[in-house]
Amino acid sequence: MARQNKRERPALLWGLLALMLSGVLLWARPGREGPTVATLPPTPSAEVTPAPAPTPDPYRNGKAQFDVSQLSAGVVRARYTGGEELRVKVQITKEGGIDYNYDLNRDGEFETYPLTEGEGAYTLRVLEQLAGNRYLPVLTCPVTLILDDPMGPFLRPNQFVNYGLAVADLAAQVTAAGETDADKIALALDYVVETLTYDGDKAGTVEPGYLPDLEAVLDGKKGICLDYAALLCALLRSQGIPARLVVGDSGELYHAWVEVWCDTAGEAVGIPIAAGEWTLLDPTFLSEGGEDSRILDYVTNRENYVPRYLY
Repeated sequence: MARQNKRERPALLWGLLALMLSGVLLWARPGREGPTVATLPPTPSAEVTPAPAPTPDPYRNGKAQFDVSQLSAGVVRARYTGGEELRVKVQITKEGGIDYNYDLNRDGEFETYPLTEGEGAYTLRVLEQLAGNRYLPVLTCPVTLILDDPMGPFLRPNQFVNYGLAVADLAAQVTAAGETDADKIALALDYVVETLTYDGDKAGTVEPGYLPDLEAVLDGKKGICLDYAALLCALLRSQGIPARLVVGDSGELYHAWVEVWCDTAGEAVGIPIAAGEWTLLDPTFLSEGGEDSRILDYVTNRENYVPRYLY
């Protein structure tokens, strides 16, 4: 057999070395069998558990979103992200209760809504208008309300009682002389009654879905019943006093007033404030009635008021 050229040996050695490094060895078995390929045992690989698939957010889809992070405080936030140029509403319904229907902006901004019918099972919906008064649910979310504080929904801003630092600062000034909650209620009610006058022109032209703009109301020092009630609620809530805005019937009028909760008894503008229960206050009638005793008799008689909605 011809000898291999010395110059070829390095190439052969390098080839064998490469096979060794790659984990493959060649050897000849006895007999006529040709070369057999043997592979070194593979290095055991680490066991990898597949990551779970992302859980869909039950409070969000391509059309809308609910933020329920403050649910235990009695409020939720909603926003519309569908991009449609049509009317959008939020509907909040307690099991066995009535529907609360609110407008929702189309700008993708969150708005805050209260759950005011007490603890229990609720259904939250975002609705898109189809035509007229026909709406299609685009997001439906069941929730269970368990409150940290039973007064929670009536201590925070919401779409109807919408206020910020300016109103809170005003409330602190208005009620500064009050030593008890009853004193603060009296001071806040007196301020609203003496500051605002009834806007008859606005009342005659107000559109469905109107929401109070409290800074504008304070600048103009006039408003309708919903403005009076929202301002009084805002002043009291910002001071930690539970106040609920009530919409319903008073005589032949569709009207708005306030109910306030106080732990101490007192008196506000001639109206007794009961301790440990809701006291009805009607700042609109008190503002327009002046010192008329018939007005005082009317606003202190609960039979003159039939509530429909609480905000």
